[in-house]
Amino acid sequence: MTKAKVSVIWRGSRGRGSALLAAICPDDPDDFHAELVGEGDSVELKISIESGGLGQSRATVDDILACLSAAESGLDSIE
Repeated sequence: MTKAKVSVIWRGSRGRGSALLAAICPDDPDDFHAELVGEGDSVELKISIESGGLGQSRATVDDILACLSAAESGLDSIE
């Protein structure tokens, strides 16, 4: 059986990273692992996806990127 592993890494401020993490956590938490890494105000949001194949990985990454994009647009509109 094939397996695929994908990582998505975002870098920025802790406040924005926390908001982005909160935006994706409710979305299929069994399909990926996400965490904020770093000290101070500069952090990385690391998202790891492991799946049974490229198609499944792509679908999960697409969902995560859509959530992140919507959350980031919302954050931009209130800043």
